[in-house]
Amino acid sequence: MDFPLIDEEIAEIAPDFRAISILVDAQDSARGVMARDVLGEACDFVRAGGPAWGEAHLANWAEAYVRFGAKPNRTPCSAHALKKRVERDGRIPSINPVVDLYNAVSLRFAIPVGGENFDAYVGKPRLTIAEGTECFHTVLNGEAVVEKPSKGEVIWRDDLAATCRRWNWRQGTRTRLETVGGRMWFILESLAAMPEGALEDAAKMLVSGLRELAPGCKVYEQEITTAKASVASSARRVG
Repeated sequence: MDFPLIDEEIAEIAPDFRAISILVDAQDSARGVMARDVLGEACDFVRAGGPAWGEAHLANWAEAYVRFGAKPNRTPCSAHALKKRVERDGRIPSINPVVDLYNAVSLRFAIPVGGENFDAYVGKPRLTIAEGTECFHTVLNGEAVVEKPSKGEVIWRDDLAATCRRWNWRQGTRTRLETVGGRMWFILESLAAMPEGALEDAAKMLVSGLRELAPGCKVYEQEITTAKASVASSARRVG
């Protein structure tokens, strides 16, 4: 596993960026079910004020967004957007088992979590700075549309187009994860205010849930960090 690719410019925006990338091969796995309502439990946890360092971590993300020209009050990171929905509505609606799982991890650990259909990728996922010419497939007012990210915006992309705008604000439709099966890729993204152990616990919660949904799946983890003008990573198979 030699992805995702992180461009060196990302270290200028977030030198404290640390992430765990998880590739799940469920091509030969069985079909399982979640034993608990992990999404409902995570919503209750947020309403009770957890996690203790959550506000500081979301503030880190708001600061990072400002550094590349985004307006976090208008387009917050995905974890903050989920939290605001829970605070407003008490719950967030179920989408499908795998999305519910990674949304639960995001809420419980105040961390942006992306889940992607890796079989829809053309080449490797890459975190980079947009040139402003990339295509981004999304939906507006119920209609499929193609947008362009702003020049200088942090995006995830593959060899074909952008897959997520404003770092982790909005996921594209082309690679979104709609079912359990095939090859699934997840990225858990943290900054300085999130304890290192909490990031590892978030990954464990996600992997545990994925093993329930896809018994027998193969899981590969890779840790990624940025340092000034450099990117380091290490990969390993889990179980």
